[in-house]
Amino acid sequence: MSDQKKYALVTGATSGIGKELAKLLAKDQYNLVIVARNQDVLNDTANELKLESGVEIRTLAKDLFKREAAFEVYDEVKRQGIQIDVLVNDAGQGQYGEFVETDLNRELDIIQLNIGAYVILTKLFLKDMVARKEGKILNVASIASKLPGPYQAVYHGTKAFVHSFNEAVRSEIKDSGVTLTSLLPGVTDTDFFNKAEMQDSKIVQEGGMADPADVAKDGYEALMAGDDMVISGFKNKMQVSLGNITPDSMVADAMKKQQEPAEGKK
Repeated sequence: MSDQKKYALVTGATSGIGKELAKLLAKDQYNLVIVARNQDVLNDTANELKLESGVEIRTLAKDLFKREAAFEVYDEVKRQGIQIDVLVNDAGQGQYGEFVETDLNRELDIIQLNIGAYVILTKLFLKDMVARKEGKILNVASIASKLPGPYQAVYHGTKAFVHSFNEAVRSEIKDSGVTLTSLLPGVTDTDFFNKAEMQDSKIVQEGGMADPADVAKDGYEALMAGDDMVISGFKNKMQVSLGNITPDSMVADAMKKQQEPAEGKK
């Protein structure tokens, strides 16, 4: 690898955990392909990362809510003759509210973003990695993957898919020289809650959110070590451990209390 530039591709790279992971990759001298919807914000992020690290940054403005966009990301990378050594699927969104009241079309978009884009990009880049017997993939799941989530039923469902998918594919490729790592953050101080219109929920109002830089560091270390998964944060580890030995219906009711609108916000 020493005579060849190393490249990492990061989706959701302009904010939150994705941006922090991009910074860590750049610091380790990975050239970057960063993907997000807004070209101006991508340019700002690219300039910032370039100043900090001096690596080469390429931007791809793609709307991963659209099914064809993930295929276009792969095709554009191939067209430019870039070999992706590390893939980070981070882009994801949720929608807050009771399932009978929420916007179905938005939820279908979220399923495409949180599941469809992950599956497409993982499959296409994984095939190349397995063929050359090296590569690393980090798929950002969530502790939501382990906990049913009233008021965020679709988001938690998508993350359960991502983590289950990761575990299955990891087992299939065990002896390939390629690793697939699942990052399970908890409540993190990112733009996720604004986009989900979730600012009035107890879980946000009561504070105690993780720093995205700390979450990214946990994920990055696990990715580089080729670990199966990492739950970021002691409190989140405890919550998942308790969830594993508690009936799902009780876990769902407990999560409902955490995620319901705060007093005075109903």
